[in-house]
Amino acid sequence: MIEAKYHCVMLYSMPRLTPADVQVLEQVDAMRDQLRHAVQQAPMKWTLDLRKALTASAIAASNTIEGYRVDATDVADLMDGEREGVDASEENKAETLAYQQAMTYIQSLHDVEDFHYNKELLNALHWMLQGHHHPLKTAGQWRKTSIRITAPGDELATDYEGPDQDLVPHLMGEFVDWLNAGDLDHHVLIRAAMAHLNLVKIHPWSDGNGRMSRSLQTLLIARGGVLAPEFSSIEEWLGMPGNTWEYYKVLREVGGPVWSPERDTLPWIKFSLLAYHQQAQRVQFRVDRSNGCWMQLMDAQGELGLSERQLTALHEVAMTGRVRRSRYEKAEAINTQQATRDLQALTKAQVLTAVGQTKGRHYTAGPRFPQDVLTTARRPHTIIDPYAT
Repeated sequence: MIEAKYHCVMLYSMPRLTPADVQVLEQVDAMRDQLRHAVQQAPMKWTLDLRKALTASAIAASNTIEGYRVDATDVADLMDGEREGVDASEENKAETLAYQQAMTYIQSLHDVEDFHYNKELLNALHWMLQGHHHPLKTAGQWRKTSIRITAPGDELATDYEGPDQDLVPHLMGEFVDWLNAGDLDHHVLIRAAMAHLNLVKIHPWSDGNGRMSRSLQTLLIARGGVLAPEFSSIEEWLGMPGNTWEYYKVLREVGGPVWSPERDTLPWIKFSLLAYHQQAQRVQFRVDRSNGCWMQLMDAQGELGLSERQLTALHEVAMTGRVRRSRYEKAEAINTQQATRDLQALTKAQVLTAVGQTKGRHYTAGPRFPQDVLTTARRPHTIIDPYAT
C-alpha cells in the first residue's frame, strides 16, 4: 500500500513569474550587486563587525518566530561566550547557541567546491538545532508520527497536516534530488524560496522544521555566491511581527490544509521576492550607516585622544547601544586586562558610561561621545514596497 503512494508523490513546483515579479527580481539582483561592491571596498575590520551583527539579528529573528525571545544585542554577546550577563532564560540561551552553531556551519559551506546535498547533511543540521532536546524530541531523524500544525492562538484548530510519516523518507529523497539537480536553470533566489516551502510542508522532523527551512533557504542563497551568507539571509525580515503574521498566512494559503503539491505557489514566490527586496534595502541602509559611523569616528580620533582599537568599542555602542568587555576583547584580539584598561580609560574620559556591576557590566555612550556618530547611527530610513511602485 505504501509503495503505491510513493508513485504518486511530487514536490510543490516552480510557478511562472509575472512581468512584475521579474522586475522585482531584477531590482533585488541590482541591490545585491551594489552590496557586494560596498562590502568588498570596505576595510575587513568594518565588514567583520557588521557580519557578526547581521548574523545575530538573523538568529534572534528566526528564534523569535518560534517563541524564543533574545534581543539581537544579547545574541551577539552569547556568540562571544558571554552567558551570565545576558538577560535571557537558560532555555532561550540554549536555543540561541544551538542556532548559532547551525548558522556558523551553514556560513562555512558557501564556497565548498565538492558540496552535495544529502539526507545526512539535513539531519546533521537538524541535530545542531535540536540535539539539546533529544531524546524527548527526537533530533536528526525523520519523524515517526503524524504531524499537525495548529493555528496561531488556537491549539485546537488545525492549520496543516503534514504528509504521512511513511512517505517522509521517499519525499526527502525526492527533495534532495531536486536540491542537487532540479530547476537549476531558475534563479537561485527562487530555488531557495521553493526549498523553504517544500521542506516546511514535508515537515520531516518532529520539531524545528521552521528554523530548518529558513536555514536551508539561507544555505541555497549563500551557495549562489553573490553575497556572503550574513548579507543574504531574510530571517531578520521574517521575524518582524507584521511580516511573521504574513509569513504564516501565505504558507497556509499556498500549502493548503494537507500536503497538496499541485497548488499554485506564485503567492509564496511573490512574498519571498518582497522579503528579498525589503531585506536588501535594510542591509544597504545598515551598511551605509555602519560605514558612515566608522568614518566619523576616525575623524574624531585625534580630538578625543583615542587609539585605533578603541574606535571598535565606540562603533559597537553607536550601532547597538552598548558594548561589553568580552565583545571588545574578542573583536580586537586583546587580553582581558588590556580590554578593561581601554574601557576604563574611555569611561574616565566620559566618552563611555559604565552600567551595572561585574559580569553584567556594559558600556553606553557618555557625555563626550561624538554626537554626529550617534546621529548617523540613528538616521531613519524608508522601506519601499517594490510591488507598489
